[in-house]
Amino acid sequence: MSQLTFVVRRVLFTIPTLFVMSIVVFLIIRLVPGDPVRTMLGFRATDENVAELRRQLGLDQSLFHQYVNWVGALLHGDLGTDIVSHAPLAELLAQRLPVTFELTGLSMLLAVLIGVPLGVKAATGGRWINRLTEGFVVLGISIPDFWLGIILVLVFAGTLMLLPPSGYVPFGTDPLANLRYMTLPVLTLAVGEAAYILRTTRSAVAAVMGRPFVTFLRAKGISERRIVFGHALRNAGPSIATVIGIQVGVLLGGAIIVETMFALPGVGRLVVTGINQRNYPVVQVGVLAIATIFIVVSLLTDIIIGWLDPRVSDGEAT
Repeated sequence: MSQLTFVVRRVLFTIPTLFVMSIVVFLIIRLVPGDPVRTMLGFRATDENVAELRRQLGLDQSLFHQYVNWVGALLHGDLGTDIVSHAPLAELLAQRLPVTFELTGLSMLLAVLIGVPLGVKAATGGRWINRLTEGFVVLGISIPDFWLGIILVLVFAGTLMLLPPSGYVPFGTDPLANLRYMTLPVLTLAVGEAAYILRTTRSAVAAVMGRPFVTFLRAKGISERRIVFGHALRNAGPSIATVIGIQVGVLLGGAIIVETMFALPGVGRLVVTGINQRNYPVVQVGVLAIATIFIVVSLLTDIIIGWLDPRVSDGEAT
């Protein structure tokens, strides 16, 4: 019952968080210096055109009425319209979100597959493995994503000519081509995330391996492998899950740069295009989508941590 209460409380806590986030996103766009309508229209910004576009966007109303109308439309599934292509923003997001999900999902999966095993090995290995993993952590955290992406393109696309430098093919159209186009963007994002996960895993597992119950298990004759993977890694799970959840937000931010660099038609590139076109409805919905994804991932992370460590849910329930 405590687990269920914990989940319900976390879900209920997410609702006001989404509400506050929607206000922030709404105000950020409208508090940008300058007249957004005249910026959107450019050389076509006559008084008549400005007044008409203000009426179409609802900018002739008070901020309160604008927000109420906007949220009301969102709750009914109406995300607005792209003022450049006049396409419904819901359709644009439906086309772009799968690309962003694939990029962030594959990047995080690769980061976990690299970071967790190396972190466990660093916590239980000798001096040399510690030095090697420490070097990887320093390089992974220090190298910016855009710089790493350029190096990968120069090496694998320019010199070796093994992978395409940019572009995208849907997985359903050609799975192999999709993976070839996604390899460099995924590597660009995954290296830095793997470094953070490695560092956290190493510290968490090393801390667990120093506890008295590990000495007791060794005294009982339980194999070191079983102690590490059956007990130490499980106890270190909440710390690892926490950093993974946090790094999803970093991935979503990095996806904006990587999608633009590799010409991936995701939400991040949609936001950048909207900024360049002064297409504020697109920017607003794109930022809202990214922020909502991060909040939902944070909710799922809290639930997973509560499942891995029942003391968290017990404390929340009491």
